[in-house]
Amino acid sequence: MLDVISGTLTSAIAIAISPIPIIAVILMLMTPRATRLGVSFLLGWFLGIAVATTATALLSGIVPEPTTDGAQPVLGVIMLLLGAGLLFLGWRQWRSRPAPGVTAELPAWMAKIDGLRAPAAFGLAFALAAVNPKNLLVAASAGAVIGRSALSTGEFLIVVVVFSAVAALTVLLPVLTALVLPRLAVKALDGIRGWLTDNNAVIMTVLLAVIGVNVLGKGLGMFA
Repeated sequence: MLDVISGTLTSAIAIAISPIPIIAVILMLMTPRATRLGVSFLLGWFLGIAVATTATALLSGIVPEPTTDGAQPVLGVIMLLLGAGLLFLGWRQWRSRPAPGVTAELPAWMAKIDGLRAPAAFGLAFALAAVNPKNLLVAASAGAVIGRSALSTGEFLIVVVVFSAVAALTVLLPVLTALVLPRLAVKALDGIRGWLTDNNAVIMTVLLAVIGVNVLGKGLGMFA
């Protein structure tokens, strides 16, 4: 079980340092309904990651068993497609970066965060985690590893919870900071939000490229 957890940590960290959900929760924590929105977003984010990872893990579990020489060509093809998809998204992210001297713009939906209610914050986070192509592909790469690891039901649940918790850590920390140290959080989180906004494209390009190459390598190894 520990080797499966360690084998999926790279993907969990990639989801964790994805700038968009961090920026979104920071914006929520600066509204009058900070506590409700922040906690709702955190729960939606965690559950979205868990559902996406579980679903892909269960799907990978029905892939044909390895051949007599240990090769897993079907799963290898799936991993190659996932890796290629991550690299493509990384390339698109790089192309979308703002030109030098141009202020980076946030997605239009972030301008409406002030008017959100707790259920909408939960739904938004769930969608960003389980439906957004970037996070879904990363979660799928981890799910493929988990699903083919012959874990017991209890071990499977533990691995998914640990993976989801690590992936949600960077959303959890701002929420805890706002709850425990609200005055300090306002200035600190605003500075973090600005930096993440300016460097979103570069951060995501590097993350998607690293994870994409890693998944491609795993896919190629399954043909041996």
